[in-house]
Amino acid sequence: MSIQNDDLTRNTDDVVIVGGGLAGLFCALKLAPRPVTVISAAALGQGASTAWAQGGIAAAVAEGDSAEAHAADTIAVGAGLVDETVALGLAREAGARIHDLLHYGVPFDRDLEGKLAVGREAAHSARRIVHVRGDMAGKAIISALIEAVRRTPSIQVIEGYIAEALLTEHDAVAGLQLRRVGDTTAKPVTIASRAVVLATGGIGHLYAVTTNPAEASGLGLAIAARAGAVIADPEFVQFHPTAIMVGRDPAPLATEALRGEGATLTNDKGERFMQARHPLAELAPRDVVARGVFAEIAAGHGVFLDAREALGVHFAERFPTVYASCMAAGIDPVKQPIPVAPAAHYHMGGISVDAHGRTSLKGLWAGGEVSCTGAHGANRLASNSLLEAVVYAARIAEDIGGMPIGAPARLPAAPIIPRNCAMPAIAEANLRVMMASHVGVIRDAERLAEAVRSFAAIERDTGNIALRNMATTALLVAASAWTRRESRGAHYRTDYPIERSALAHRTMTTLAAAREIAASLYEPAAARTAQPIIA
Repeated sequence: MSIQNDDLTRNTDDVVIVGGGLAGLFCALKLAPRPVTVISAAALGQGASTAWAQGGIAAAVAEGDSAEAHAADTIAVGAGLVDETVALGLAREAGARIHDLLHYGVPFDRDLEGKLAVGREAAHSARRIVHVRGDMAGKAIISALIEAVRRTPSIQVIEGYIAEALLTEHDAVAGLQLRRVGDTTAKPVTIASRAVVLATGGIGHLYAVTTNPAEASGLGLAIAARAGAVIADPEFVQFHPTAIMVGRDPAPLATEALRGEGATLTNDKGERFMQARHPLAELAPRDVVARGVFAEIAAGHGVFLDAREALGVHFAERFPTVYASCMAAGIDPVKQPIPVAPAAHYHMGGISVDAHGRTSLKGLWAGGEVSCTGAHGANRLASNSLLEAVVYAARIAEDIGGMPIGAPARLPAAPIIPRNCAMPAIAEANLRVMMASHVGVIRDAERLAEAVRSFAAIERDTGNIALRNMATTALLVAASAWTRRESRGAHYRTDYPIERSALAHRTMTTLAAAREIAASLYEPAAARTAQPIIA
């Protein structure tokens, strides 16, 4: 829908959802027939990580499996930080949400008996991943939901606008400041609402090597943090071990399901190296595999995913998306191993939410990757992300559905921003390179401190709003990583390589706390003291 600025600068009693991916669209559909306005920076689905998801959705729907077993696997992978009640609730609601997606037209794979076909992925104790044509779950899900949204009259979609700030009054959300994508000079517009749902995705594009689209730059987390929301576990970033290294940004993904079907990781000498690192070898938790791949590359070796024996001529049929990505780059995975490397893939941290998706700010909910529910802990179990998105989107819709929400009495004042200059490409590139080198797969105090100081300076001084929001999220991740002086799950530090039982609790922090950490790192080294993790 094409909307003029004057149309946007208004009060509304609509629920406003920011984000056109799985969580945002599913929530909008669940809220029907209540009026909803969906704000999407790109055309629906195009800027969403959902469409790129290859693995599928984890759900204990097969005979012999159970929600309790699914929750146990989730808890085991989360390195001591998973909220067990949340994990069990997620697993128990999986079947109902799969049914919803089937109702919306998602063509999940079925076996010869007509039952849902399930596959196995790393660290799952059973075959419980529901797929669409092997590796096309994300694309099929988002396509079905877009079609359902387009035919739902209670949902208004506004495409081509980015939410660059939350507007608040007395610790409650009052609306959003919006700007047309790519327009750095026009006056921003505002939309006033007492009910805002952030479903803006993750932070992968803050890293130089990522599987995420450009829109996944931490925007939702940043604007919530700048409005004062509590942020949970931002230091925990999952790196997918097998991004396809063919010079593309974002990097295409070689789904974990390939390893589930028997593909192996080898170095440039043809040697398998994961067997010596973990009893599950290629099916070890993602953080273990990512560090194994990273270590081989750091030692000067190339790393390859070899599916020739496991899949052979069936590769294209079983994994058409990966096959197309490889062939487009001149690699035939039927005959050749695929060059791979770790890439920023999923953020376990995010805006802290409760069991209903409510944030610490009244009138603000968050769902999908921008949120942190406690389900993933320090390391996400494969294919739990899409499940979490639909479960919490449904919960948010149910929570809002029972609330009378009136329009604000007046349009809230927009934040005072002296200017909004164009973002130099070099500034964004430098930030992404520093995130990869200093806040990446392997971390240490010196590089983390340098990153914290750099991001704090950008967040304070830049005149570009998009860069400021990127730096805000980068600062939160780096400051919390500097504070957590241990290695746990996806967070690994060479100077603190051991998991410490005393730190087996989640991080709860704010932008103000991250700024204080940055300020402390400008002091002489002898005067610095460790900042406590806010439990």
